[in-house]
Amino acid sequence: MILQEYPAASWYALATRSRQEKLVRDRLADRGIEQLLPLSRRLSQWSDRKKWIDVPLFSGFCFARFSLHDQLAVLTLPGVVRIVGCNGPESIPDEEMVSLQKLAVSGLDYERHEYCEEGMLVEVIGGPLAGVRGTLIRKAGRDHVVVQVRLIQQSASVQVVRSNIRPVLKSNDLPLACNVRSSSLPNRTNAHSS
Repeated sequence: MILQEYPAASWYALATRSRQEKLVRDRLADRGIEQLLPLSRRLSQWSDRKKWIDVPLFSGFCFARFSLHDQLAVLTLPGVVRIVGCNGPESIPDEEMVSLQKLAVSGLDYERHEYCEEGMLVEVIGGPLAGVRGTLIRKAGRDHVVVQVRLIQQSASVQVVRSNIRPVLKSNDLPLACNVRSSSLPNRTNAHSS
């Protein structure tokens, strides 16, 4: 029998049951497993009052640092659906998690934003360019949308603010679909592609 060697502890994203992110975070902490659940403040409206509440930044996900040797202990926690990855658990780079940890303890206001990366087809959703579609690029350290006229093989770029754009998804273009969607994940009315 060959013994499988597991790497040292790494960060993983855990898909959770709907509205059980805080429960999973607390159970991870109870087991001594390092965890991170970034929360953002949101004003919630009830019929008789308004109240600021802390909600998970990424609905349906909690982060944990552990060795795959301990994955069974994580997977058997109530509220955990699976460890996210296309072909089994995939670790998250430490630099991404360090940035997320710094954001979580910064005391600054932050919120979830549609996932956009250079080269994606995006649409401007605010300002005088609302409705414009093009390719997202970085130029001189700033975000730009490139609008193309293919027939004459010409294009123009315009600087945009990241919060004013969103990715354009075609029916056959689901980014990171294997990481986000799964038949084993619970149905969420507010789930978005990340």
